[in-house]
Amino acid sequence: MGKSKPSLASRLDALYEFDREPVTENKLQKASNFIGLYSGEHVAGTEFVIGPLFVAHGVAAADLFLGLLIGNLLAVMSWAFICAPIAVKTRLNMYWQARKIAGPGVTFLYNIVNALMFCFLAGSMISVAATAIGLPFNMQMPQLSDLYPNSAQWVIVVFIVGSLVTLLAILGFEKISEFGKIAAPWMFLVFVAAAIAVLPKLGVHSLGDFWRVANDKIWTGIPISGQSKFTIWHITFFAWFANLAMHIGMADMSILRFAPKWQYGFFSAFGMYLGHYVAWIASGILCAAALGSFAPGPIAYLGAGVAGAVCVVVASWTTANPTIYRAGLALQTITPNWSRWKVTLAVGALTTIAAIFPAFMMKLLDFVALYGLLLMPMGAVIFADYWLLPRLGLSSNFAEKHKLIFSWPAATAWLVTLVLAFLIPLEIYFKALPSWFLTVMIFVGASAVEQKIIHKKS
Repeated sequence: MGKSKPSLASRLDALYEFDREPVTENKLQKASNFIGLYSGEHVAGTEFVIGPLFVAHGVAAADLFLGLLIGNLLAVMSWAFICAPIAVKTRLNMYWQARKIAGPGVTFLYNIVNALMFCFLAGSMISVAATAIGLPFNMQMPQLSDLYPNSAQWVIVVFIVGSLVTLLAILGFEKISEFGKIAAPWMFLVFVAAAIAVLPKLGVHSLGDFWRVANDKIWTGIPISGQSKFTIWHITFFAWFANLAMHIGMADMSILRFAPKWQYGFFSAFGMYLGHYVAWIASGILCAAALGSFAPGPIAYLGAGVAGAVCVVVASWTTANPTIYRAGLALQTITPNWSRWKVTLAVGALTTIAAIFPAFMMKLLDFVALYGLLLMPMGAVIFADYWLLPRLGLSSNFAEKHKLIFSWPAATAWLVTLVLAFLIPLEIYFKALPSWFLTVMIFVGASAVEQKIIHKKS
């Protein structure tokens, strides 16, 4: 008798992603994979939501264009100078690096919060895709004020999309990056083509008409009823911190640990300027042409027909896939007896449940700011532990070296920062920057006290 074929579970177990140890040199990825991943993830489904929400918040045209230019530059610098160097030097994902510093007790709590936030974010992208897939069935679309599912049809479509996205996320980093690399150029062209196609409807018949129409009909500086007014500062800080958890929060250590050198962090610019600049502007134009509709599927269909609807689906997948992948890695550290594919499957199920609620899509600006603020402090702890503690004569990775279950400096820095952040009398978009400095100061100070006490005892 011939050898029996390996089971599906064993084949999935073989999709090893260096979940608990450094990436080896022979598994480093080429530049095009990072360009594809960042382009695919950030020329994405969120762009069909965020651009229209800027219109709803009444940002002026000049504030939008300049704010996005500055904010996205700051985001690229954050990936390149804060996240990438530590990722390349340690070759660990963020969750295992945090475990060395904070101990398994703190990391357990943090990773639950981390995974939940990523699930909710990925869920919003599945919701975005559902608005396009539901078009042929005349599905009732969610409105800006909707918090709960509005039909059984919506729930069914979301479940189908969530299942497909989860399957792709199980395949791992290389498959995700390849998918993004193939999809990104086409998605970008659809964004641009759809926006150009609707400009005549808004009154743009020559290049000279654009700026006048932009100010009069698109980014008028007047928010719609019930929405706050956005200024250049809102746009700058939102663009910078839209991916706060990924760069300053260090979640993209999980991606950049595969980079041959830290300069690969600059490849995030492909996502920031193609997606968080051009695509946000393009989707705002589409929203204005759709007379205030905020459902991504119908907006894209208005500008590019079937290609626009397909673009919404693909763009949502390219964001949801790496987000579910990150969430799976976060839970991997607290489910040591589970292989990565099983964890990712569980994460995908939770994400799909979250996607049923359109609130995560329609309140995306506030949610993105909140989840970044909740997750950022552990990134600041990693930064301080790696760069500052050795220069101050203190030990890095103290919890690992002394076999501590619970690092109270890391826990204090995270929790006290969050309490103080919500007490700071600023809008949520502006709380992250002072909170980062608070986290670093608290962690360094508490670490000095802890290490002094433990060294005295020993």
